[in-house]
Amino acid sequence: MASCGGRLRYSIAAENIPAAPFALSDRYTSSVALLDLNQRREGARRIVMRPRVLVKEAVAGSWIGDDVEDVLKKGRRRRVIKCVPFEREAATVCNDGGVDRRAEVMVAAAITVVLGVGNRVLYKLALVPLKHYPFFLAQLATFGYVIVYFSILFMRCRVGKVTSAMLSLPKMPLVFVGLLEALAAAAGMSAAAILSGAAIPILSQSFLVWQLALSYIFLGRRYRLNQLFGCFLVAAGVIITVASGSGTGSLVKSELFWSILMIISFLFQAGDTVLKEMIFLNAAKILKGTTCDIFIVNSFGSAFQAAFIWFLLPFLSNLWGIPFSQLPSYIKDGAACFLNAGTMATKCDGAPLLPLLFVTVNMAYNISLLHLIKISSAVVSSLASTISVPVSVYLFTLPLPYHPVVSTLPSGFVAGAFILTVGVFIYTWTPTPDLSSSVVG
Repeated sequence: MASCGGRLRYSIAAENIPAAPFALSDRYTSSVALLDLNQRREGARRIVMRPRVLVKEAVAGSWIGDDVEDVLKKGRRRRVIKCVPFEREAATVCNDGGVDRRAEVMVAAAITVVLGVGNRVLYKLALVPLKHYPFFLAQLATFGYVIVYFSILFMRCRVGKVTSAMLSLPKMPLVFVGLLEALAAAAGMSAAAILSGAAIPILSQSFLVWQLALSYIFLGRRYRLNQLFGCFLVAAGVIITVASGSGTGSLVKSELFWSILMIISFLFQAGDTVLKEMIFLNAAKILKGTTCDIFIVNSFGSAFQAAFIWFLLPFLSNLWGIPFSQLPSYIKDGAACFLNAGTMATKCDGAPLLPLLFVTVNMAYNISLLHLIKISSAVVSSLASTISVPVSVYLFTLPLPYHPVVSTLPSGFVAGAFILTVGVFIYTWTPTPDLSSSVVG
């Protein structure tokens, strides 16, 4: 970001200049970027920088043009270059092989969008055989995933991908991750039971606003005007796409209290994603050079979420119209329907294929989102998730297996999708800093 707080100093290093060590601040230990600058003479110089700001210190007479050897002989006074914006999520992060980190982020974001579309579509299809058991499907995702995630974590420990140092990281932040996810589920289910279907996607755009605010407060992140405007256009595009297909007055008829409660549920979700980003950043400082494996966050976060959900089960089951005393039999029938076995064999057409496809894609989507948070930021993961909304709306206008009812394309779909696309491009656009005018003294 274009902030001047927490300056970082570095020196120019060359093979034949022994007294030019790097002096890197320990305050920022994540998102290390290596920038190779080709000098006019033979022997490229490498500059190492870290967020948030870079300040060049060298006994130099010019920015890049002068040869380092000649500059050092001149013995001129040091020059300080003004702050240059640095974006964590859009930085060129190169390793020794020269791999551009932006490409990794773009590929991860594209995969997240594809999985997000599949997650939304397959959830709708999974509810065809499980139309009477949506609460079972929700609890399967809560409790069943804990077993799967810990199994994957165990295998990664066996092959050395997860070290004992990673496992010894503080677990209290992960307790709060589980708490926030449980509160988000409880508040969201309560509001969704009352609100209209058209209101929820529109209110969900508050998620992006909460993320911007929380990352500003807790991560000290500063956003350029084009990023804020791009996020606004993305949210506006989704609202236009969804709202144009609903009846007029759908939001006006919704209760104000439940709308506020739904917005609060998205606050909990945004806090969860920002907290996960903080966990990765703090782990990079503790582990010195590496960071926390995503399956540690997924496994322990899901375990603590399941623990909190367990205490909320009487409340949540009543929200779905299931008396708590009847919950065991409901879960038993839901499992039989999920497997298309027993007395449910003729009543759950499409199972177990559709539910299993949804569970698989949903798990991959959650892992992809967390990976994107790890290598970029919570806001970028939110943008990728948001883009999947209009694509899913379009896919439901096509004939799908087990979903004979084809929706009509909303009247504002094209305009909304165009605005959303423009917003993404505006957010990702990074102006080139004018280094020639950055010398101060």
